[in-house]
Amino acid sequence: MQGRVLIIAGSDSGGGAGIQADIKAVTALGGFAMTAITALTAQNTLGVHGVYEVEPAFIQQQARVCLDDLGADCIKTGMLHSVPVIEAVAAILDDYPDIPLVVDPVMRAKGGAALLLDDAQEALSRLILPRARVVTPNVPEAEALLGRSSASLTSPDDLEVGGRALVELGASAALMKGGHLDDQAQMVDVLIDAKPSDGLAVHRFNNGPRLETKHTHGTGCTLASSVACGLAQGLALPQAVERAIAYVRRAIETAPGYGAGHGPLNHAWPLDG
Repeated sequence: MQGRVLIIAGSDSGGGAGIQADIKAVTALGGFAMTAITALTAQNTLGVHGVYEVEPAFIQQQARVCLDDLGADCIKTGMLHSVPVIEAVAAILDDYPDIPLVVDPVMRAKGGAALLLDDAQEALSRLILPRARVVTPNVPEAEALLGRSSASLTSPDDLEVGGRALVELGASAALMKGGHLDDQAQMVDVLIDAKPSDGLAVHRFNNGPRLETKHTHGTGCTLASSVACGLAQGLALPQAVERAIAYVRRAIETAPGYGAGHGPLNHAWPLDG
């Protein structure tokens, strides 16, 4: 049940998000992680202090040597940063259309630093989103992708409407994360899936009470990679999402409390016995 996941994303030197979180999550869930690093960040729990973008041709080389030799059962994208990087990744995806793709539309770090340049959002929507088996935006990311004003998605019902709109833009499914719905005491995520043969399916995941903690750095990366791992292991999308949500919640509950800002999760909790 191992499952091979190629992760195309940025590196977090603090170890809480990005490639580091992706590898930890996939490994903890029994999968095999490979990487194509798109950018290096100087980052800790207080924020992103610097970004160094990797040459697009080298991003492609990293991905192709993995795909051509080791193969992959799922691809996950995270921080893509710029139009040239997005175009380079889209060219790779064109050559491997049968591998399911999980798209985490990373736009900003937890501390607010921009991880997707302003002119790259349209390219992400046009070149990457239509290839996605599932896209996993938080509320601000969904609003940006849909061209809606801030705070236009404020309830689980709004998440369903927004997810349907993202599917209309080309994604096969949208996992709408409810963590930014501040007035919701209960955590709710909504999956809109256009793949079932009997038509569009809607799944709501009621995830229990909101966890009052600042140690949530890397939750989006971790969730998307956990979903990708499930798909790589042959789980149906709703089951992959359900397992991923449970994994991330427990990783937040047992977070080690490192750092003065938004601390990392406990990705290794399944190993605690």
